[in-house]
Amino acid sequence: MPRSGPLPAALSLLLATTALLPGPAAAQNAGFVKSPMSETKLTGDAFELYCDVVGNPTPEIQWWYAEVNRAESFKQLWDGARKRRVTINTAYGANGVSVLRITRLTLEDSGTYECRASNDPRRNDLRQNPSITWIRAQATISVLQKPRINASEDVVIHAHGSAVTLQCNLTTSPSPLSASYWMKNGEEIPGTRKSSNTTEYKILKPRAEESGEYLCVFVFSNSPIANATIEVRAIPDITGHKRSENKNEGQEALMYCKSVGFPHPEWVWRKKVNGVFEDINNSSGRFFISNKDNYTELSITNLQINEDPGEYQCNATNQVGSVSVTTILRVRSHLAPLWPFLGILAEIVILVVIIVIYEKRKRPDEVPDDDEPAGPMKTNSTNNHKDKNLRQRNTN
Repeated sequence: MPRSGPLPAALSLLLATTALLPGPAAAQNAGFVKSPMSETKLTGDAFELYCDVVGNPTPEIQWWYAEVNRAESFKQLWDGARKRRVTINTAYGANGVSVLRITRLTLEDSGTYECRASNDPRRNDLRQNPSITWIRAQATISVLQKPRINASEDVVIHAHGSAVTLQCNLTTSPSPLSASYWMKNGEEIPGTRKSSNTTEYKILKPRAEESGEYLCVFVFSNSPIANATIEVRAIPDITGHKRSENKNEGQEALMYCKSVGFPHPEWVWRKKVNGVFEDINNSSGRFFISNKDNYTELSITNLQINEDPGEYQCNATNQVGSVSVTTILRVRSHLAPLWPFLGILAEIVILVVIIVIYEKRKRPDEVPDDDEPAGPMKTNSTNNHKDKNLRQRNTN
């Protein structure tokens, strides 16, 4: 039996699915739930064959191989065979599930691959006929020579640089060409599909957002598609970030940066200490950094007014270069929400004080005397005239 190894995701999914099937109550002969399927591949590629069997007890699974035109000369395959290009992962539960994978294919890997299963107690008895004690499911793998594609070299683009042209030329193919087109980061570029052995794509305005992994893809009538990869690289360009963040003491602050540019950058957060940006010291355990491709976040919980305010820098670095931007974090006191009310209250107090002082400093003649009569004062006009005449005679 092949030795067990780590289960790939597809094998785990098969096990989860088959575990839902009701188990037989009595002995049951082995039977296939899923059998391997024939495929056509190119040299250098890889393939996987799946085999899922049911029975009680759970059947044993083996993989066998026969070369092209030698269908009767089967040889058993083992995990690690063909210079470790063969991987066999098998698991036994309610069902038996096995995955055969062969990488870095060569033309000699073409042939018939057979999944055998049996729960017959006599299955390993050399005196028994294997065709009676084992059930079999076969798949034919055809490996074709990979087409030769001459592609442009990887390129580095710079802002405000001249236009860049990517080119691919198909020199050999296993079957007639049906179409060719361009892809960027896994998606077909509209308007690039045509039928020609030579294809090109122009980047008219080189910018960081135009960088990425470009593929020229050739489709054939009777064989798998072929492609060549051209990497267009650029220094990261940070296109979005918070310029400032204002929070209250005890709250959580969230700062982020996002960029364009290929390859995806490595992100580093720093804080300015004594005029120099230093890597963040997370001894308090309140700092959390999350990075994913062209995006990064810095989260600070339970903000401290004496420790956390300041300038924070996110730095993006890839093979082409490095770029940084700064975010200012301000942390306000717990009393910050009361400041507007306290300001209004202070204005009222000041206004009252001014009014009181003003009233106390009024001139005395503006304040009526309670001892004097309220009406106008009467004068003796006759006496006044006499005093005037007396002063005139004395002068003479």
